[in-house]
Amino acid sequence: MALKMDITASRKLFSKALSLMPGGVSSPVRAFKSVGGEPLFMRQGNGSRITDEDNNEYIDFCMSWGPLILGHADADVVDAVIKASQSGTSFGTPNRYEVELAGLVTQRFPSVEMIRFVNSGTEAVMSAIRLARGVTNRDKIIKFDGCYHGHADNLLVAGGSGLATYGMPDSAGVTRANASDTMVVPFNDFDLLKKVVENNHTDIAGIIMEPVPCNCGLIVPKPGYLQNVRDLCNTYKILLIFDEVITGFRLASGGAQEKYGVKADITTLGKIIGGGLPVGAYGASKKIMDNVSPQGPVYQAGTLSGNPVTMAAGIATLKKLDKIRAYDILNKVREKLKHSLGPALTKYKERVFFVQLESIFAFFFTNSATIETVDQVRNCDMKAFSRFHHEMLQRGIYLPPSGYEVDFLSTSHSDDDIEKTGSAVLESLDIVFNN
Repeated sequence: MALKMDITASRKLFSKALSLMPGGVSSPVRAFKSVGGEPLFMRQGNGSRITDEDNNEYIDFCMSWGPLILGHADADVVDAVIKASQSGTSFGTPNRYEVELAGLVTQRFPSVEMIRFVNSGTEAVMSAIRLARGVTNRDKIIKFDGCYHGHADNLLVAGGSGLATYGMPDSAGVTRANASDTMVVPFNDFDLLKKVVENNHTDIAGIIMEPVPCNCGLIVPKPGYLQNVRDLCNTYKILLIFDEVITGFRLASGGAQEKYGVKADITTLGKIIGGGLPVGAYGASKKIMDNVSPQGPVYQAGTLSGNPVTMAAGIATLKKLDKIRAYDILNKVREKLKHSLGPALTKYKERVFFVQLESIFAFFFTNSATIETVDQVRNCDMKAFSRFHHEMLQRGIYLPPSGYEVDFLSTSHSDDDIEKTGSAVLESLDIVFNN
């Protein structure tokens, strides 16, 4: 049932924010440009719920874009943050928390023997690419169309038509020279990738990919695809970089590498390993990481890297995932969601395609029976998604405000949350397609 929402306070804040920040936001997608309307300003999160400045409550499936796998304001994480901050919020020196968190991460990712903490996923990817170039003494990077790896200049590129293209700037301020070292190919098309590598392998330092793309909807790799890419990199001594900023700890404790049994040469992480606080990391074998300063010639630094408060939050998160057997809980929530959405997805099976992989899911407004490429996502009905998003808000369900983003479950989502979500989806789709 739709709610009568008062958003007066959010509107006032947004009006003021527009005069102080570009678009009134600190990150573009928050501005609701993709779905229309005005963004909601949140003041509180607790478990599976968030509450806006007008006291409207929502079941949250954005979960701060993924890191809140335990839900909002988890008691153990909050306690860890308080205790760490009482001893000091930043030292600019080594601290014991970063050593402990490094151990917890490397235990879970066998391909990561050593790790360097940074402050964002963008910084992690930027550093990983520099490392790949430094190790191989090659300049070119291959990325995949639709995969997002942060806002570093050489990754804000889009491919043109043809077999494969050198990147062209996808943002004002990115030079052609910077973008030209990045080659763009379609995801899930191994034959094309193989041709590009065979023709350019002496110049290619690394292939960077989201092993499961989560920034153009949710695209599942074809069977054997990731292993084929791994084998191709082995053949031509190209470093394989897995961007697991989203999939790390989401698809399994060891990320996509554990789920699919494919190891990367360099791994980038973020989000969850900070328990919801700003963080990033990149890691690899000792042989590769020995090239990072001060041990080696590849320079990278950060004043707040390894911040004790963030590290403490990450430690609390990873330990609790083990303690409560979080992946068993998430599997049960996932199955409940699938069952709850059954009536809606059956009724509109020719118009909505639902994809679910572990604790990540997405809705596509299409008559396609599969989503394997970003072009299929681009051809989805984003206007229908926009209407759907607003109808869900009216029913107290908060989804990421873009049809190109994914949704996240947490261990805090209850049976009641899932049942309400199923009802809300059916009601919302009825209005989208029948009014």
